[in-house]
Amino acid sequence: MSETKVFLLPDLGEGLTEAELVNWLVSVGDEIRVDQPIAEVETAKSMVEVPSPYAGTVTVLHGEPGQTLDVGKPLISVLPIGAPTPVMVSTGSTNESPVVEPAETKPAETGAADTYREEEKAGSGNVLIGYGTPGGSGAARRTRAPRAVAAASPTHDHRVVEPDTQKAADDLLLLRTRVPGKLGAVISPLVRRMAREHGVDLGEIHGSGDSGLIMRKDVEAVIHPESRQARSPQLVSTGSTTEVSTGSTNVDARTGLGISSRTPVKGVRKAVAANMSRSRAEIPEATVWVDVDATALVDLRAGLKKSDPHHTPGLLAFIARFVTAGLKRFPDLNTRIETAADGSHEIVGFAGINLGFAAQTDRGLMVPSIRNADKLSARELDAEIRRLTAVVREGKATPEQLGSGTFTLNNYGVFGVDGSAAIINHPEVAILGVGRIMDKPWVVDGELAVRKVTELTLTFDHRVCDGGTAAGFLRFVADAIEKPATVLADI
Repeated sequence: MSETKVFLLPDLGEGLTEAELVNWLVSVGDEIRVDQPIAEVETAKSMVEVPSPYAGTVTVLHGEPGQTLDVGKPLISVLPIGAPTPVMVSTGSTNESPVVEPAETKPAETGAADTYREEEKAGSGNVLIGYGTPGGSGAARRTRAPRAVAAASPTHDHRVVEPDTQKAADDLLLLRTRVPGKLGAVISPLVRRMAREHGVDLGEIHGSGDSGLIMRKDVEAVIHPESRQARSPQLVSTGSTTEVSTGSTNVDARTGLGISSRTPVKGVRKAVAANMSRSRAEIPEATVWVDVDATALVDLRAGLKKSDPHHTPGLLAFIARFVTAGLKRFPDLNTRIETAADGSHEIVGFAGINLGFAAQTDRGLMVPSIRNADKLSARELDAEIRRLTAVVREGKATPEQLGSGTFTLNNYGVFGVDGSAAIINHPEVAILGVGRIMDKPWVVDGELAVRKVTELTLTFDHRVCDGGTAAGFLRFVADAIEKPATVLADI
């Protein structure tokens, strides 16, 4: 007999231990093929589609959209093609379609059911059945079947299970809470029993779960509406943030102010928070900065744009070219510190430069990297910056594109600020920030003039170099911006 195959969430990138389930691309009962995408998940680095390594019938979806799943934990269960089909059991009603019961399962196949039983013992209000019921087996495909199947004689190859009166009543409740065309709004036996004992009609409840799934909290809200309202704030979901409605008694104990919203820290924001915290905790950083007269660079680009308006690199691409040239002269800033098992440290250098650049997206700040940026011209760098920016904003960047940088360039001038002491993008050892370019009074050849001035800020790991190296690199980039024609001729 073929056993149900349980596909575990795979490692989607180096160092990633979890992923947020964004959307299921299949439903329980669907027939799927090998390599068919089954779910969309968001890791700390990108949004990816996960393909199935198995072909067959989907029996269990291990999770709900919005839930964070650990790598190595069950994602989906599939009954291989050719495996015994579930047993059909009639409810005894002429007006209702039969309910499918799980086929007899080997002990090795009870893992999903055991997982559910542990959750149910804990009294979770979010237990969604599809995982099996106490004393039963794994999930079965729930579908309407021809009456001829339900009426099969006892001599048929499949064993017919005669339901008792209470089981038939539960099955009728289950059928009444289905959502046509979607994953059935199947509820926990615990929830069904609670509804039965308190006389709650499940057919009148709209479940708060995905596709109308009925949860314990939905039944409790019907049983105790007053007490629930008194002890719980009224929450209104607005995307990723849950806002607390006016009139709520939910007050912050420290400040005495009402709490207006709660926003889960997850996905990209969770990854950024963890990375920045680690950077601050582990790296003894220092910051140096300098004001730069960028008038010559602005004029150079304006002249190029007149002759070739469609293929002129942006200012950031020129600065990126100066940065890669500077890193060749000061390679200590293009390294990484690794810690050995005995606690000792070593500085790892690289035969090339993967230049990361900060890009603001709807999903938060992303840092894609241009591979082998030191081998590209300003025009080629400009094309890569535009391409990768579009990729990350569409949520299609790969873990390699987001995690392979060796140095980061951050143009925070686009936000209208002059300077910033940026946090190093761990495990890199330095980051260069560029402020906005604005008109300022500047002394040129002893005369006061109005010039295009910007501020460069370099934050670096003091373990890999001293201030002289950092200042030398920063001065090289500044000089290149002030005299771009001369420097471009040499690099």
